[in-house]
Amino acid sequence: MADDFIRYDILIQDAMRGLVRTVLRETSVRGLSGDHHFFISFDTSNPGVTLSARMRAQYPQEMTIVLQHQFWDLKVSEESFEVGLSFNGISERLVVPFAAIRRFADPSVNFDLRFAEIAEGGQEADGKESSGGDAAEPAAETDKSGLVKDESSKSEMKGSEAKDGETKGEVVSLDRFRKK
Repeated sequence: MADDFIRYDILIQDAMRGLVRTVLRETSVRGLSGDHHFFISFDTSNPGVTLSARMRAQYPQEMTIVLQHQFWDLKVSEESFEVGLSFNGISERLVVPFAAIRRFADPSVNFDLRFAEIAEGGQEADGKESSGGDAAEPAAETDKSGLVKDESSKSEMKGSEAKDGETKGEVVSLDRFRKK
């Protein structure tokens, strides 16, 4: 396989983080409408993350927050977002860089983005190549838009199942686009 000098993997993740930024910016101005709500998982060890010592001790690697009913003062910049949340009755102010986000989901519409940690040099954080290589990607079903359907993680998101137990939508994972 030819070397990927353009680094499409990084460009796609930047575009997806831009989508998260746009959604959060819109939410900071207009609030949440309908049943929309967000699950945001992020790397708490990222140097730009601001958490209290209590929260950092409780979540040393990753934390998932829910923006639904009880959050306040959502502020969005180009590089991060800030939000006030309550944890066991204690108010906390979090600052989360978009680069620290590992997952963004809106279960009300079965929307789920997952981000791989990509180091420079084409390596994912776990040492796998993120581009190039000769390993074959397993065949995957695609929808009309050409996005790969990730069947493996449909049931992970709470509230994403229809009344009959079937999932209403498809989860799309960026990892499925990459050669491994």
